[in-house]
Amino acid sequence: MQRAIALLASVLTLGLVTPHASLGAQGPNEARARWERLCQIRKDKFARILPEAMRENGIDMWIVAMKEGHQDPLWELLGRGYTGSIGYFIFTDRGGDEIERAALGITDHHRASCGAYNVEAPSVDLGEFVRSRDPKRIGLNMSEEMGLADGLSHTLYNHIVKAVGAPYASRLVSAEKLVSDFSSRRTASEIVAFGDAGEIGRQIAERALSNEVISPGATSLADVAWWIQDEMLRRGLGSSFEVPSIYITGPSGIEATSSDRIIQRGDLLMIDFGVGYLNMWTDQKRIAYVLKPGETAAPASYRTAFDNAVKVRDVIHRTARAGATAKDMMDQVNAAIGKAGFLAMRGFNQVREDDSVEFIIGCHSVGDWGHGIGPSMAFFNPGRLTYEIRPTNLFSIELFAYTAIPEWGGKKLRIPLEDDAIITTRGVEWLYPINPRILLVR
Repeated sequence: MQRAIALLASVLTLGLVTPHASLGAQGPNEARARWERLCQIRKDKFARILPEAMRENGIDMWIVAMKEGHQDPLWELLGRGYTGSIGYFIFTDRGGDEIERAALGITDHHRASCGAYNVEAPSVDLGEFVRSRDPKRIGLNMSEEMGLADGLSHTLYNHIVKAVGAPYASRLVSAEKLVSDFSSRRTASEIVAFGDAGEIGRQIAERALSNEVISPGATSLADVAWWIQDEMLRRGLGSSFEVPSIYITGPSGIEATSSDRIIQRGDLLMIDFGVGYLNMWTDQKRIAYVLKPGETAAPASYRTAFDNAVKVRDVIHRTARAGATAKDMMDQVNAAIGKAGFLAMRGFNQVREDDSVEFIIGCHSVGDWGHGIGPSMAFFNPGRLTYEIRPTNLFSIELFAYTAIPEWGGKKLRIPLEDDAIITTRGVEWLYPINPRILLVR
């Protein structure tokens, strides 16, 4: 055993095996391996998360309806399948420890073998199915704010009203909060998958902002974006935001994004993107400086600005935790950052013309999409500010810090930091190595 451990250590030292090198790779058994992981996630969520989400929201039947060619946004999470005409995933609380799980008119041989559903049928009389269970409140995927919870079309809604008839049509309600709770509360199998997705994204971003991809004076911002898209295609990954944002920041703010602008020495590059892996979606940023001849580090003022952003991130890390509404926790975090000597920005990118170091946070839900549907400490998710942060919620810890740069005549450099984490009762816990420094392109 000791000889085997020593051999493995020597192989790792020589660089013959790289930790996480296989994540997202295309191997001969990759399709089955991903399916098995998604099957486990689905069964865990149905067993552990679904009962509490339905009961907390007072919904005893949840109908997710879809048509051929028009899948609900939760189709992947709930198990996929072929919808011949109209199909349903229906979840009914009939008492006991489990929720009845039915896949009706949505067929898939692999999903059936997974065993996550205990009722499977190629078709259904929806009215008869509902009457036989006599639900008091029937949740449908309708939402004003969240696209992932708004999959029901107008015609499908009319179809359901007609099919269930009286008195059940009067019992139809929005399942918005149920969808948010079910999707954003995480099982261990999901957390592992999301950690893998985050590590994949980190690797791609840091390779993209390196001399592996960039040759100063020759490579364009669009070239970097296309390299990322090719890498994601090669590894069978989805994209949270389509074209990655590869941009240059200067005294006047963002100068160009994912365009034909050629990267030059002295440029400050930033990347904002997200990957999709095992139905987990990330949102991540990285920063790089392109060295001028004779330089070995980024300018001291840039490094100071980066350090200020890290200090803001450290306050978020030690302050945010589960157990309060997102709005209450955001207020606590902002107050703590203020006590650390930073000035809250009046509005996004509304910079003061002084020497203050300003900040604004946008710590939003992540995982079910690059901008997720769980509780969010973010001004751009007003409805989700009212949701309670629960242990296992995934967050993008996103912030912007603005520091005056002397060589820019006092104009402020915006440093964005963004890495993904889980929030527990202990606080923020990172799921992969976060951004520690300004990367260097030589």
